[in-house]
Amino acid sequence: MTVRNVAREKLEQGKLSLGVGVRMTRSVEIAKAMAVAGFDWLFLDMEHGVMSLESCAQIATAALDAGIAPLARVPNGEYAIATRALDNGALGIIMPHVDTAAEAREVVSKLKYPPIGHRSVGGWGPHYGLRSSSVGEGARILNEANLTVVMLETPIAIANAAEIAAVPGVDVLLIGSNDLCAEMGIPGDFGSDKLRDCYATMIAACEKAGKWPGMAGIYNEKIMPRYIEMGARFILSGQDGNFLMAGAESRASFLHRTLDGLPADRAQQEQASAY
Repeated sequence: MTVRNVAREKLEQGKLSLGVGVRMTRSVEIAKAMAVAGFDWLFLDMEHGVMSLESCAQIATAALDAGIAPLARVPNGEYAIATRALDNGALGIIMPHVDTAAEAREVVSKLKYPPIGHRSVGGWGPHYGLRSSSVGEGARILNEANLTVVMLETPIAIANAAEIAAVPGVDVLLIGSNDLCAEMGIPGDFGSDKLRDCYATMIAACEKAGKWPGMAGIYNEKIMPRYIEMGARFILSGQDGNFLMAGAESRASFLHRTLDGLPADRAQQEQASAY
């Protein structure tokens, strides 16, 4: 029996692994929609959004069938939420605000099954189609399939990047660019040389330790390629709400321009017919 994690597969193949933030959506259809759109993983945000654990589990279960990897971000240190998300469909946890190797080791200890960590075995959920499996085999397969992602969001974390990357069981180092820039006194300056240097440090640490480097918080299409060219591969590509607003604004603008382009008498007729 195997458990597929498309996000991990793309990373193992040296390709971009593209994620989309889910904060506004509550319907399970988001999993199929984002898979069809071309994304590899969902960023189920329980840190800043109001998504419940139940909603996270429902979307995660739908994602498994849709062929897109459900990854959940929990508030820092909230392992009770993290392990329940893993038990009920998530294929990985994104832990924010990890500053040291000691903190990274705690993440692994809580989120990986023995012999890597000390996560409790609570039965098998939707990963296996609700079928049973032996404890040893099930734990091994899920350890191999899951992604354990730690977010680096302070200068201290960047300074400790090499030690964090060296922690066994950590799979991805993901820079939270918004918080990191704010901590460095350059909020929103994603083209800054300071931020570029942080990415260079993190990517070098990942390359040395055989881990995958990630980018989050940068959605400017002129700036994103800069860090991808440097080596970032695990990419949070945008948020559901932003995508919805961009599409809605584009359509509304198009229709307003269409009306504005009509001859004056025709435009008046069209406006009058709307009432």
